[in-house]
Amino acid sequence: MYNAKTNANTATLSAATKLLHLVVAIGMLTLIPIGIYMSENDVYSLYPIHKSVGAIIFLVALARVIWRMKQGWPTPLSDSNKLQQAIAKLIHWLLITATVMYPLSGLMMSLGGGRGLSVFGLELVPVNLDSEGEIIALNNTIAGIGHDIHGILVPIVLVAVMLHIVGALKHHVVNKDATLKRMFSLK
Repeated sequence: MYNAKTNANTATLSAATKLLHLVVAIGMLTLIPIGIYMSENDVYSLYPIHKSVGAIIFLVALARVIWRMKQGWPTPLSDSNKLQQAIAKLIHWLLITATVMYPLSGLMMSLGGGRGLSVFGLELVPVNLDSEGEIIALNNTIAGIGHDIHGILVPIVLVAVMLHIVGALKHHVVNKDATLKRMFSLK
């Protein structure tokens, strides 16, 4: 068990749980390779889209975290040894933390760097410009910390996602339990 508050219904997960998981997972798994591509190839035209989707994913991830804390963790459907349980718990906590920290660190970079925030053209925080139209950082320290966190999370999240998928497949193939079915069933 992951904590004192676990989901009593082990056969199914709520539609909200499934939707929040799916939206955050697709968003993160899309934004990571796009972010790597953008930064390695200086493709500045993708930054507004990346930031817009990232800001939306941040809100959905926050909703997911609140929902998870309110609902508790789903009860595992099969017995695992204590090491596997500890690894699963660690991976779940890494992923749920990263789904908030990733977009938050992006916001720290953008806002701290004075680049503002627009979501698909809707300006939420204006760019901080000087009298000559040059961007002025609001706080280089915050922007730098955001940049460092954003970069550090790439390998951590990729490894955690791979282990999460391997764990899910282990449940399906080796344990032959309904872990995957309860996440992807339409009930």
